[in-house]
Amino acid sequence: MAPMDQETTHGWRNTDSTRKRWGIGALLILVALGIAWWAGLFRPTPAKKTPGGVQVETVAVQTSDVPVYLEGLGTVQALYTDTITARVDGQLDTVAFTEGQMVAKGDLLAQIDPRPYQAALDAALANQAKDSATLASAQHDLDRYVQLAPEDLASKQTVDDQRGLVGSLTAQVKSDAAATENARTQLDYTRITSPIQGRTGIRLVDPGNIVHAADTTGIVVVTQVQPISCIFTLPEDALPRVSAAMAAGPVSVTAISRDGKLELDHGIVALIDNQIDQSTGTIRIKARFPNAHNTLWPGEFVMMRMLVQTDRNALTIPSSAVLRGPDGAFTYVVKADSTAEVRPITLGDELNGVTLVTAGLKPGEMVVTSNQYRVQPGSRLAVVKPADAAAAAPKSP
Repeated sequence: MAPMDQETTHGWRNTDSTRKRWGIGALLILVALGIAWWAGLFRPTPAKKTPGGVQVETVAVQTSDVPVYLEGLGTVQALYTDTITARVDGQLDTVAFTEGQMVAKGDLLAQIDPRPYQAALDAALANQAKDSATLASAQHDLDRYVQLAPEDLASKQTVDDQRGLVGSLTAQVKSDAAATENARTQLDYTRITSPIQGRTGIRLVDPGNIVHAADTTGIVVVTQVQPISCIFTLPEDALPRVSAAMAAGPVSVTAISRDGKLELDHGIVALIDNQIDQSTGTIRIKARFPNAHNTLWPGEFVMMRMLVQTDRNALTIPSSAVLRGPDGAFTYVVKADSTAEVRPITLGDELNGVTLVTAGLKPGEMVVTSNQYRVQPGSRLAVVKPADAAAAAPKSP
């Protein structure tokens, strides 16, 4: 019996060892499968492949009507500026305006005490009336003497003397009329009115003060701001183009805020100054604006943009496509085999990110507008859309 027990015992031991080996193997397989699954879950997705070559954006050379502008810094000036002063001496009784008020031509601004001047006018009128009555009496006497002279009832000397008296009194009456008119004018000067349509400024004299005709400070300043003027300067080399534009018709001009973000008003060029400033080599140009919304103010600095001509069917490219080297301006052109060609170009004016090309390109040719620092003559190019270029650009950490 002993041998059987040992065999049986030995058989159970073999079975138990086999089961343990199978369990360990299964566990290792599960671990391997888990690691494989984990690695596959977090494996990065391969990046989208792009065609070989330097990735660039391109734009076709276009033809369009291009306006040509000249720009300069200008100063806004009121069309008219009047300092309102007293023309007679006296006490300022009334100020009839509100500071900052718009006034029309002839509106009352201030009133000086009129009583002394009214009295002077009354005295002048009375003196004129007295002398006129004396003249009338002398004229009647002269008429009678002239009628009596043929009958020797009035001597020739008497007639001549009376005629002289009438002449003297006539001159006196004319002098009285002039004095009366002067007194009336002085009285009118006590009523101060606006000579122009405009806007009043800050009041310079308060009611109750004594004002004089010799005062230079004035009572208020009135400026006409509708329409309004602006004087700006351009280099003297621009004079032929400006003169040619004005000879062809009215030249439009736009006033722009100094930061270039806001168009303030549109007007026309009024005149070119009759001489060049030799110290600066510039010409002064005056423009006029309606200023209907009071966007321009006297003393304001603005940028002036003047349209001098329009180039018809001109070649244009984005300014970002223009590069400059030792030999001048150039751009990269995409050839038919998708390689880069250096193309020297002649430039015209530039405005709002668009440059006029006068020579070197043809309509429809594709020029490179980005990533030029990586492009060399003959480089193979991979044209991408702006969105694709942004996605391919390296991200900052």
